Amino acid sequence: MTVSVHNPDQYMASLRQIIAQGRKRVGLLVGAGAPAGICPSGGDKPLIPAVAGLTEMVMAALNATYGETLTALRAEIENSNIETILSRVRSLGGVIGTTKVHGLDGDGYKALSEAICMQIGKIVNQPLPEGPSPYTEFVTWISGTGREHPVEIFTTNYDLLFEQALERTRVPFFDGFTGSSEPFFDPSSVASNDLPARWTRMWKLHGSLGWAANTKGEVVRTGRADATHLVFPEHLKYDQTQKAPYAALFDRLRAFLMTPDTLLIATGFSFADAHISARIDECLAANPSASVFAFQFKPLEQEVYACDIAGRRANMSLYSPDRAMINGIAAPWMPGDLPTRDWGAIRATYWGIDDKSGQAQFQLGRFDRLARFFSSSRAAQYFPSSQPVAVATAATVADGGAPVEADASGQT
Repeated sequence: MTVSVHNPDQYMASLRQIIAQGRKRVGLLVGAGAPAGICPSGGDKPLIPAVAGLTEMVMAALNATYGETLTALRAEIENSNIETILSRVRSLGGVIGTTKVHGLDGDGYKALSEAICMQIGKIVNQPLPEGPSPYTEFVTWISGTGREHPVEIFTTNYDLLFEQALERTRVPFFDGFTGSSEPFFDPSSVASNDLPARWTRMWKLHGSLGWAANTKGEVVRTGRADATHLVFPEHLKYDQTQKAPYAALFDRLRAFLMTPDTLLIATGFSFADAHISARIDECLAANPSASVFAFQFKPLEQEVYACDIAGRRANMSLYSPDRAMINGIAAPWMPGDLPTRDWGAIRATYWGIDDKSGQAQFQLGRFDRLARFFSSSRAAQYFPSSQPVAVATAATVADGGAPVEADASGQT
C-alpha cells in the first residue's frame, strides 16, 4: 500500500544548503514563542512569557487598582489577551470623554493604558543571559558568511534580546531609526533598504522597549528600556496604523515578500495576528517565487491559523512536530534512509525523541533547536555521487517542494 508522507531529511537537506550559502534573500519572522521557549540557567520559568502568560502577569499586577474595570473589559472581549485589552482601553480613552464606563472616564482609561504599558515594560525588560543562547546562535549564523542580501528580522516582540545579541557580537544592524541625541525614524531609509548587506535589518512590527512619542507626537528611540509606545495595528483604526513607524515597517514586510526568490522563516509565531497573516497571504498569492517556511511548536491540527494559509498557498510550508503541510498536503513525518553516511549527526539536530510523549518527532518548532540548526549549517556536509537525491531536491523544496511517496515501511 502506498501512502503520502513527508521525509524530513530531504527538506532539511535543502534548507541547510540554502541557509549555509549566503546567496538567497532570507528573513526571519519571530513571535512571542521565541523568548518564551528560553529558561534562564537553573530555572523552569520562561525568560519572557508568551502572550497568555504576559496577560495574567499584567492583570495580577494591576488588580488592586484596576481589577473591576479589567474584569469587565475581559468579559466583553472574545479571546481577550493583553493586546486586545490594551487596544480597547486606548479606544475608550479616546472617545468617552467625561462619561464613565466600568468606573473610568476618558482620562482614567488613558492612565490605565500607561499603567499597562509600564507593566509590560517591566516584564519584558529582561537582559540576554550571558554565554550562548538561541539569539547568539542566530547571530552566529547571520555573521558567519558573506551575504549578497541582508538578513531581515521581523518581530512582534517588544524585548531587546536580538539587539543585545547583535551588539555583543559587534554585528551592525539598522532598525529604522537614525541620530544620536534623540534617534528619529527615517521611513525613506527603510523603504530604500540600500545599506550594506552586512548590516542586519531589525523591524519591530508592534513597537519596542525604548520607543516613545516626543513633544510633536513623533516616535523616537529614547535609549531607555521603558515601554510607552506599543501598538497592535490589527486592532486599531486605519488612520492610526498609517502613522510612522508602523506603516513603513509593514510596507517593508510586503516589499520583502514581493521581491523575487525570497524565503521567510517563521519561528515562535502562531499566525493569529490577522494583520500580519493577511499581508503574508496576499504576498504569497501575488509572488509565487517567494516562500514561507513556518516552524510551529504545536501539533499540526492545533496550528489552525497557519494551516489556513498553508492549505491555500503552495509556497508556504508548515512544519509541526507530528506532521507537515507542504504544497497544501498535510501528511505525517517519516524519515527514510540516511541521505549520506554522515547524515545521522545532522538528523539529530532536527529529529529526536520528545521528552514528554516519548515519541520521535520533528523538533525545529522549538526556537532553541531551530537556532542551533541554523548556527551549525556551515558544518562539513558531504553528498557522495551515489546519493544525489538530497541535492536534486534542494531546488524543488525551495519553491515549496512536493510530498514524498513512500511505502508502508517508510522507504522512499
